[in-house]
This record gives sequence, C-alpha cells and structure tokens, in this order.
Amino acid sequence: MATRAKQRRLITFVWRWSWRLALAWLVGSIALVLLLRFVPVPYSGFMLQRQLSAWTDGERDFRLRQRWLPYAQVSRELPIALVAAEDQKFPLHHGFDVAAIREAIEDAEDGERLRGASTISQQTAKNLFLWNGRSFVRKGLEAYFTVLIELCWSKQRILEVYLNVAEFGNGIYGAAAASEVYFHKTPGALTARESALLAAVLPNPRRLRVDKPSAYVQRRAAWIERQARQLGGAAYLEQP
Repeated sequence: MATRAKQRRLITFVWRWSWRLALAWLVGSIALVLLLRFVPVPYSGFMLQRQLSAWTDGERDFRLRQRWLPYAQVSRELPIALVAAEDQKFPLHHGFDVAAIREAIEDAEDGERLRGASTISQQTAKNLFLWNGRSFVRKGLEAYFTVLIELCWSKQRILEVYLNVAEFGNGIYGAAAASEVYFHKTPGALTARESALLAAVLPNPRRLRVDKPSAYVQRRAAWIERQARQLGGAAYLEQP
C-alpha cells in the first residue's frame, strides 16, 4: 500500500509540474511573439545554430554579419522580389498555402521528390524561433509559431522580420548585411535586379552565390523580376 501511495504521489507531482511547465512555455512564447511585434530582432534561432556549428567545426575565420533594418529603409524592390520568389500569395493567405501543400503531397504520391510548400510566414517562424531540421516536432512548432505571428503581427511586420533574418550567404543574414557585402550600398538603394539576385539564392544561400551568380541564379533572378512585374510591383504588397 505504501508503494502504491508513493507511486500516486509521484504521478501527481509529475503531472502537476508538467502542465505548469507547459503553461509557462505557452505564456512565454505568446509574450515573446507579442514583444517582437514592436522591438528589433537581435538574433534568430538559425543564426545561433550557425554560430554554434562554426565553433564546433573549428571555423575560426567565421563571422556572423547581421544588422537590423526598419522596413521603411529597404528598397521597395526587395520585399516584392522576396514575395515573387518565395510566396506569391503572401498578402492573401493566413500563414499556410493550402493549395501548394496539397500539390506537393500529390506530386510526392506520384513518385516525385517531396518539395517544400512553406510560406514566408512559415519561413519567418522557422528562421526566428527554431532550428534547421525535418522532425515532426520541429514542423509542429513551426506551425504553432506561424499561427501566432499571423495573429499578432501585420503582414508588413512579418516581411520586415523575414528580410532581416533570412540568410543570403554563409554567415550573412538580413538585407542590410547582404546589400553592403555584395553591392557595397545601403539596402534602400537596391535595384530590381539586385533584389532579384538576393531572392534567387534563398533556396540554398550557402551553395548559390549572389556575388558570382551561376547561370541558374541568373535565370532565376530574371524570372523573379518578371514575376514581380506581373504581380504589380511594390503596390501588390500595399493593398488593404
């Protein structure tokens, strides 16, 4: 009887602290998302992961470059280039492109390679709060944070954070660092072509180069420019 009583007390103790910790994490995550609606983002989960990997791999010359930049100080060409390249339904959806997800699943069922269908909202959530990987836990957390930022942030704020934390090259995060490293100019002076080149490397910024664009990057940048014009340019992101 004493053993059973101890077991019940242990179960009660574990249960009590489990839901308390879960509630604290839930409240803390919501508070963090609300805070980041207003303040500059100093760091991201992906930046931390990259910095740690550089330390563990002995990359002594590695330097992480990132500088926060308000949306108003970025060329109007860059946000529309990112949307044209990554998520053309960005102003219209609520965090998830259901049609794209369905198409990706159908293609995989037909034997094609499973391709991503992530929106800019999902990529922002992943880059900012999480780590690189493909586990179900990470995907679940990505969906959770995507819902949170869509509920708490404006579309412009999501784009603002995304263009400040996206990786544009090895250790180069955000539009400010990328424009200074690759084009030696401020982000506000980026042209449509330069913005398209930055957007073109996002699928794999450590293999694809902005400064030495391959034929593939050149073609993709030209396609992004055409798509941005067809969407209506920067005005596409300013619709109510």
